This record gives sequence, C-alpha cells and structure tokens, in this order.
Amino acid sequence: MSTVRRAAVVLVAVSALALTACGPSEDGAAGGADVPATTPPATASSAPTEPTEPSAPSKSAEPSKPGKPSASAKPTTPAKPTAPAPAKPSAPSTDPDYDVFPCSTYDLTFTATLAEPTTSSYLLKITNKSGKPCRVLGHPIVTFGDLEGQATARGTAPGIEEAIRLAPGESAYAGLMGGVKGAKSKTVSSISMTMDTESDLEQVPLKAATPGLNVSDDNSVTAWMDNSEDALSL
Repeated sequence: MSTVRRAAVVLVAVSALALTACGPSEDGAAGGADVPATTPPATASSAPTEPTEPSAPSKSAEPSKPGKPSASAKPTTPAKPTAPAPAKPSAPSTDPDYDVFPCSTYDLTFTATLAEPTTSSYLLKITNKSGKPCRVLGHPIVTFGDLEGQATARGTAPGIEEAIRLAPGESAYAGLMGGVKGAKSKTVSSISMTMDTESDLEQVPLKAATPGLNVSDDNSVTAWMDNSEDALSL
C-alpha cells in the first residue's frame, strides 16, 4: 500500500473517533428516553455552599465612645463662707458722764449729824465709797424708825443732766428738818435712807442715829446739794 493511501485511512479513522466522542447524534437526542443522561443536573440543595464571611458591624452597632463631660457637668466648687466683717468700734462719747449711773445705797456711806438743836434739824451726808462715779438724783427718801410715812420733799431738785456727779470719795448733803412738837408728834432715835434712782432698783436702806428727832407731819428734806451750807439754808 502506498504511503498516501495509508495516510488517508488513518485520517478517516481519527475522524470517526472524534465524532463518536462528541455525543449522540440528533436521532439519539430526539429519542433521549433510551439514553441515560451522562450528568445529573445540579440542584441548589446538592451544591455545597461555601461559608460566608461575617459582615463587618455597622458603625451604628459600634459602642459609642464616652464623650467629654460638658463644662456644666463638672462639679462646682462650693463657695467659701465669707467671714462677717468685724464691727467697727464706736467712737467713745465725748461726754464724760455718758456712762454714769444714779447712785444707790450700795455705792454710799451715810451719816446724820444734829445741826440745830432748837429745830431738831439734821445734816444728812452721803459719800461715794465705790470706785466709779455716780449721779445723785432728787431728794433722799427718809423714813423714821418703825413709824409709817416719810419726810416730805422740800424745794426742787435739778434734772438728771444737772444732777451732782459724785466721784469716788466725794460727798453730797441734804437737810432734814424736825417736825413741830405737838400732841401727835413722836420722837425717834434713828432714821433710814434710800436713794432716788428713777427706777425700781431694790436697795438696802442705810441707817443713821438721830437721838431726839421729833417726828410730825412737818418733817421735810431738801434735795441733795454739793455743800452743807446750802443744804441747811432751805
């Protein structure tokens, strides 16, 4: 057999094999009931699913970062208590007698001396025994032993602004006039004296000896004076 003819036979054989490998013919495709399918169709359930990657969390799901506290949220510092302003000391009064109180029997000593035997008059004397000045107000309040009543005030007394300022150790005087003897008059050997303080201050009465003092409705006493002569001249 020649070489050309042998090549032709080989070519025909190769072609036949290629056609057989390509699948059924049209007739076989039409009557496909007798020819089993070579590969079953893939279904969604039979196909393996690849694991999906977790989706990235959305921004809204991320935990929010704590914001900075606003200025109003900061704790306020408690205000420091202000110390009260110290009271300014008041200027001392220029009046030397602004703090001088009326004299009471607690500030004084008391004596009574017979001045005129004929009239049974006595000179009353008080002396400031305290360590501070006091004012001598009005008339002395004189009572007679155990008898009721008191001596009548004679004459007028200076007001509180003109009253005697009795410094420690100084004295003031008043004149006690004896009463007229009569059927109803009585004699006492002592008197008691308290001071006019223009208040309800309770005082301890001071006593002085007055032997033979006649007591009647006419007994009277002068206001306090700064000398004995004026006290007995009224």
